[in-house]
Amino acid sequence: MLTTEEILETIKMVQEENLDIRTITMGISLRDCADSDHKAACRKIYDKITGQASRLVKTGDEIAREYGLPIVNKRISVTPIALVAEASSAEEYLEYARALDRAAEAVGVNFIGGFSALVHKGFTRGDKVLIESIPGAISETGRVCASVNVATSRAGINMGAINLCSRVIKQTAELTAGEDSVGCAKIVIFANVPEDNPFMAGAFHGVGEPDCVINTGVSGPGVVKSAINRAGDADLGALSETVKKIAFKITRMGELVGRTAAKKLGVQFGIVDLSLAPTPAVGDSVAEIIEEMGLERCGAPGSTAALALLNDAVKKGGAMASSYVGGLSGAFIPVSEDAGMITSVTDGALTLEKLEAMTAVCSVGLDMVAVPGKTPEETIAAIIADEAAIGVFNNKTTAVRIIPAIGKEVGDKVEFGGLLGEAPVMAVNRFSSKKFVQRGGRIPAPIQSLRN
Repeated sequence: MLTTEEILETIKMVQEENLDIRTITMGISLRDCADSDHKAACRKIYDKITGQASRLVKTGDEIAREYGLPIVNKRISVTPIALVAEASSAEEYLEYARALDRAAEAVGVNFIGGFSALVHKGFTRGDKVLIESIPGAISETGRVCASVNVATSRAGINMGAINLCSRVIKQTAELTAGEDSVGCAKIVIFANVPEDNPFMAGAFHGVGEPDCVINTGVSGPGVVKSAINRAGDADLGALSETVKKIAFKITRMGELVGRTAAKKLGVQFGIVDLSLAPTPAVGDSVAEIIEEMGLERCGAPGSTAALALLNDAVKKGGAMASSYVGGLSGAFIPVSEDAGMITSVTDGALTLEKLEAMTAVCSVGLDMVAVPGKTPEETIAAIIADEAAIGVFNNKTTAVRIIPAIGKEVGDKVEFGGLLGEAPVMAVNRFSSKKFVQRGGRIPAPIQSLRN
């Protein structure tokens, strides 16, 4: 039960510091929808999603009014379609993507995740068909999100899968060139993907999950920034304690909302993802938290250390507030979705290489990064491989959401609108990685994979 003091504090955080529940995501298993007839499978998929999620948006809105706490998004994640569609003889999976899109539209959610495949150790026929279907699926739908897991700390890094994904990313960029290649913003390439992540575009419903579950994703960069500001000239240990305490409070709100939603919908409560997820709104920036710690610009020397402190404190504080923390949980550093990151790139403080270094200690990876449209496929593959290596060798999740913006050069800007924001096009190292990535094969897992 929340105390009066906690309720008043929450109201202040909502009104003045941009506290919100970023998403309530309903995970739905589609394993029972597999059918050798892909048309029958698509009908089952549509019927199950619209049946399970018919009250999701309405329930989220009711809870937001009840607690006076904004719930920005109501979304759905489903079983990786590569697993469901492989039972059919379909030569491409566009019909599955269209079924997902129709279902998402029918229940009123803005994104549905799960047009996905897990290929960290190799491909099945269905995996390859799905990945090759991504450009058409993303360009022909408005709500479907795709993801591919290409590496794990136990299996190593599947370079062949990375090469295929880089080609898919370029094709998607070209198919959506008229919209600043926005299709690529709905494709995530993972290492060590979590199966209960509520955040798009990488969400899917893992095979170890129940038939239907509610996961919540909280956010509060503005709240954390204000807390650090109030801490004044406190040392870094004290700053860590400050962030831990505020993360505890934010996470409690996320769990309350998640459990309430699950009860109202009659499904199981899953996890709280306590990630600090920024938005393009002023005052809702992870970069500005780093600057509040004492750096002139995010990207300056010390940024990686500051982000490490922030990420660790968020995890520690959140873990004390809930026994069911999952997903990505930490700090996101997407360029286009963070006003402070955009400023840092524009001012020359933050480069692609520095951003990559920072991903070694944050929750995700190179996120919502726009690069010149002429960037070669092999360079994109090498960027993905670098990020996967950071994840695999550090036993953490990393990911790449990169937008090769067709027709754009360094210094230009891409504009997506809404939570996807806008991004300056960043410079990419001009030297070739072609021979390395074309070797293919699998980079072996690090030795700690044998610890069992």
